[in-house]
Amino acid sequence: MSSRLITTAEGSEAGAFARTDWLLILAAGGTWGASFLFIAEALESYSPGAVTSGRVFVGFVTLTILRRDRKPIDPNDRMRIVLLAATWMAIPLTLFPLAQSHISSSLAGMINGATPVAVAVVATVLLGRLPGTWQRAGLAFGCVGLILIGWPSVTDGGSSLVGAALVCGAVACYGIAINMAVPLQQRYGGLNVLWHVLGLATLMTVPFGLWGLSDSTAELWPTLALLALGAGGTGLAFVAMATVSGRAGSTRGSVTIYLTPPVAIVLGVLVRDETVEPITLLGSALVLCGAWLAGRPDNRRRVPG
Repeated sequence: MSSRLITTAEGSEAGAFARTDWLLILAAGGTWGASFLFIAEALESYSPGAVTSGRVFVGFVTLTILRRDRKPIDPNDRMRIVLLAATWMAIPLTLFPLAQSHISSSLAGMINGATPVAVAVVATVLLGRLPGTWQRAGLAFGCVGLILIGWPSVTDGGSSLVGAALVCGAVACYGIAINMAVPLQQRYGGLNVLWHVLGLATLMTVPFGLWGLSDSTAELWPTLALLALGAGGTGLAFVAMATVSGRAGSTRGSVTIYLTPPVAIVLGVLVRDETVEPITLLGSALVLCGAWLAGRPDNRRRVPG
């Protein structure tokens, strides 16, 4: 095993997705698409810090109930688990509610659609392989799409630009984390890895949650939204994602994110009466196209040297 802290691996199964894989992809992608609505609803009565620490804690409790595999983490992998807890949970899940204090749930979901592109970039670096033609096209489409998605925020300036930048930071964290999760899932199983990760992330986010507790009030619908966000979007969906990524590799496994933008857009418009700019929709379409191209199987050659 490499001595580097940040590592990834090829998927354990190179063939087409099995029926189980597709079910996991649909469940996780749909759940994450709804998560942006749940965040928006939870923010109606809870502070961003309370939303973050609350969803992480509920996710941890959910996996504690379901966890059966008690395989311990090898000492050589413990720092990787700590880093995964920060990059997959504590940092991005802190950034999302902060971002959605400034931008709509649908816009956050659309920017999050760039995650497969970020995963492909990091995988290219970690695996030491130059991107192939389709991957390069996908990265180009993704970059142009992100510019179009963020353009209304740039022209508006102020808080909208801050919110978009925060989501981009979360996407960058996911690019690292999903790659790191692959070899760990292969060694310890998705649920077992996520249980350790969520336990550490709970400790990491507690100070932020306590700091915002005085600005929070317990109301029925926001509380239900927070519980759904924690159990589904923070617990079960991440286990599904880790499982698919371990089987298919980080780049192909990240197709789970494809469903996130359309679900987030539909729910944001129907439930919260959000408006979506045409240029933003075009950008989201380009991002999804780029993500699909970046996730295509490709025989890439090793980087020289």
